[in-house]
Amino acid sequence: MKIINAKSYWRTNIKYVLILLAVWFAVSYGAGILLKDQLNTIKIGGFKLGFWFAQQGSMYVFVILIFVYVRLMNQLDKKYGYDE
Repeated sequence: MKIINAKSYWRTNIKYVLILLAVWFAVSYGAGILLKDQLNTIKIGGFKLGFWFAQQGSMYVFVILIFVYVRLMNQLDKKYGYDE
């Protein structure tokens, strides 16, 4: 029973990691590189939005994704009985 739960637990964990990494990739590569020219037409605080995403936006999104991952893992731990 515990082995089946462990496999399901890790399958869900890897799914979360891949989804969150895909979001981070989309923000850092997509907004910072691919959509840079379109985003540069928008200015926030005197800086072009494409420049902001390339320099700082992806870092902020990464930190937010860390907190999202912690929350998801706490819920997953409770679901499978691995919480403390």
